[in-house]
Amino acid sequence: MNKYEDIVNLSRPVSSHPKMSIENRAKIFIPFAALTGYNESILEEGRLVGTKKELEKDKIEEINSILSNINKDTIYKITYFKQDKYKDGGEYIDVITKINKIDFAYKRITIDNKELIYIENIYNITKK
Repeated sequence: MNKYEDIVNLSRPVSSHPKMSIENRAKIFIPFAALTGYNESILEEGRLVGTKKELEKDKIEEINSILSNINKDTIYKITYFKQDKYKDGGEYIDVITKINKIDFAYKRITIDNKELIYIENIYNITKK
């Protein structure tokens, strides 16, 4: 008697579970990320940020003079340094907007979209 003669001619067992589609079966073999967040960390580390430029005294006085004579109905182009949330440094941003409020006590301005810009971060301001 052969080793498997008792089971060779038996019929295949029928499962009570429904058959899985080919698409779902393929998903089983999709690779997974063993290190979650690794790719995002690499991209973040490679992202470049700029440094804030120091203004000369004349430029600071010019900006302060413009801010002292602000007209709320005038549109201005403001170039300012925005600090990065995650790294040392940041980037220079240009906005064309009206200035709603100047708070000299906290040294900041409020523009149309309710964003606060600190006066020390303003690089340039001109009437549009």
